[in-house]
Order: sequence, then structure tokens, then C-alpha cells
Amino acid sequence: MQGMEEKRRHIVAIINPVSGTGNKDKIPRLIDTVVNNDINDVSIIATEYPGHAREIAAQAASDGAEVVVAIGGDGTVNEVGSALCGTDTALAIIPCGSGNGLARHLRIPMNASRALQVLNNGAVGQFDYCTINGRPFFCTCGMGFDAEVSYKFSNEGTRGFITYIKSTLKEYLKYKPKEYLIDIDGAKLKEKAFVIACCNAAQYGNNAFIAPRATMQDGLVDITVMHPFNFISSPILGARLFLKQLDRDHHVSIYRGKRIVIERQSDEIMHIDGDPMKMPAHIVIEIVSKGINILVPPSLLDDTETNN
Repeated sequence: MQGMEEKRRHIVAIINPVSGTGNKDKIPRLIDTVVNNDINDVSIIATEYPGHAREIAAQAASDGAEVVVAIGGDGTVNEVGSALCGTDTALAIIPCGSGNGLARHLRIPMNASRALQVLNNGAVGQFDYCTINGRPFFCTCGMGFDAEVSYKFSNEGTRGFITYIKSTLKEYLKYKPKEYLIDIDGAKLKEKAFVIACCNAAQYGNNAFIAPRATMQDGLVDITVMHPFNFISSPILGARLFLKQLDRDHHVSIYRGKRIVIERQSDEIMHIDGDPMKMPAHIVIEIVSKGINILVPPSLLDDTETNN
């Protein structure tokens, strides 16, 4: 009707000032410059302590915000996303982390200004998420070698890709594969594995594709099992990881399922969306189909698949 104003969209932008590798001081000004203020009302809130992003996002969803923006690394994205699961509020991502696995999978630009443009022209899609012992994750969780690397990396004084590679090489020289019992939708396996990664999205981050064919809209978890391999094979495996060809290697098996139960020998370190933490020996991973709304570039939804 003539005279009626278009409903303005309420966006809450959550900045984690201590996450990731980049300085976020310029982000508020970028938001003011890039985001279309004619149709959006943007509130910017900085986190003050661990878990604060989840609290802010939960309150924003309760207050009816259409979009909550996670500005930080994969851990910040996990906090915000966890609060939005099962709500009508959409998650948006401005990637400022060292890996940015979920953002890369969803084709969100790594440049902050371009990523903010998605708030103007993006489309909301429904995507799967996973739970590990009831805790949501959106990209990957894993145990074995990659979890140990994640733990060592988290304790390094500096961040970034080079530091991650150094942590990987140091850990590789001493890591011993372990035995696991795996139940995938009732099918039981016994595996000796270097890595077990359970994946909703295709990559860890930095375009390292641990589950090259994983999508976030198929209602399935991809389980990548990397079997023991010798030193000579490691450069080939590494190359295939970054070339999106890991599933072609005979040291790797990839399974799919809706509910995965993994029994380990003891409580050990795992990584959940890149953050290392100690988890019980008994692990249950389940998929929640189309359980979260995410604001993504329209081209992603036009392709009807994520990163394939």
C-alpha cells in the first residue's frame, strides 16, 4: 500500500575482539559504510568473556532479530550458531579467524567488506548442523592426530597458517595411530586410525578438504578415517587434502551416516569446530537436518549444493 514503509531488518553484529588473527577495530566503521542503512538497523556488541557471544545471540533471537552476525574465528561462529539452532534468526559470518572453515565452505568472502555485502544481497538458506554428545557443531569435529595438532596450535604464542603447519610437522613425528570402535547407523567397524574426522562441511579451513564431497544440505555426516601411512606417503596425502582429492587415496575411507557412535580407549582431546577440548571416550554424533538458517551468497543456493 502506498505510504507504508518497508519493514526494517534488525541485525545484531557480535564482534569477538580477541579471536582470530586480524585487527577488528575497523569493522564497526565498515558496517556503517557497507551495510544498507535504509533497510537495516544494526546493533554492534563486543564480547567480554568466553561464552558471551552465545548469550548475546540467544537474547537477540529471543528479541526477534532477523540476523545475528558472528565476527571472529570458527569458535565465535560456533558460539553464535549454537544459540540460533532451531530459531527463525539467521546466522551471518564475517570471517576473521585463522582457518574460517565454515565461511569458506559457504563461499563467504574472506575480505570483510565483501563479506558484509552479503548482509545486503545475501539469501537465507536452511542448513544441517551436527551435535557431539549434544553439543552443536557446524563444520567438523575430529579425534586423533588433527585434534592433537589443534591442541598444540591453540597453545602457540602466534596464530596463522604458518604456525599451524609448524605444529603439524612437530606432532607428526611423534604421533601413534589408535584403535577405535565405530557404529554408523548400526553398522559396526573396528579401525586403527591416524585421524577420524566427522564432517558437516567439506573442510577444516584454509582450503584443506578433509571430506571433499560433504554438503550441508544432505542430512548426512561424512566420516573420514585416515589409516596409518608411512612418511613417504605424507606429501601425497597432504597434496590431496588441498586439491580436494583426499577421497581418492587408498589410506583414506569415507563413510556417511546420520548417527555415529565412537568408542575410544580413554577420555582424550578432540577438536570441535577447531577448538580443542577433552571429551569422554564414548562419543555420539548426530545430524540435525535443515536445523539452522544461514545468510549466504545467492550463488550458493542457486547451485543447490554447498561446495561441490
